[in-house]
Amino acid sequence: MDDFMPVLVCGILFIGLPWVILHYITKWKQAPRITEEDERLLDEMQALARRLEDRVMTVERIIAADNPDWKPGLGTTQSPYLSDRQSERPLDRPLDRRN
Repeated sequence: MDDFMPVLVCGILFIGLPWVILHYITKWKQAPRITEEDERLLDEMQALARRLEDRVMTVERIIAADNPDWKPGLGTTQSPYLSDRQSERPLDRPLDRRN
């Protein structure tokens, strides 16, 4: 049994471990990626969501100005998505991709 342990350890280190690492590298490379069309669609949806949020905030400010008893939702609290738009724009920063 004492002679078998070094052979087992060497087999695990030099055969088993590289096989597991290479297996998962292959699986990682075969994983589906986002296409250019999907990326464009996501950018369009994000721009649409920002425009809609701006519209809702504008309507709530108008209603709050006309009716002092009305309790606005988005108009009083700043949305976390609108805090610093210039630094958070998705097209201004490089995309982190696995190619």
